[in-house]
Amino acid sequence: MGMPLELNTMIVTKGNEKRVVDNVFQIEKKGYRLYPLEVPLSIHKTKNGERAGTGIIKKLELEQNKTVVTYELIKLHSTN
Repeated sequence: MGMPLELNTMIVTKGNEKRVVDNVFQIEKKGYRLYPLEVPLSIHKTKNGERAGTGIIKKLELEQNKTVVTYELIKLHSTN
């Protein structure tokens, strides 16, 4: 029996993102998740929350029932 696989079209951070360098961040997710690479995706703090920004995923690492997403923040939306 294989592991379930999720396809995601937005990045949900839940405030767990870590800055790698400049505008590049990493977030670790439980389970195996696929995301489109090299295309702009909405970044949200929560699944149903407002858009916090726009990012482009540069790298996905899937191993040991987790996914590490490395993305570049290309636009930050104001949180007035």
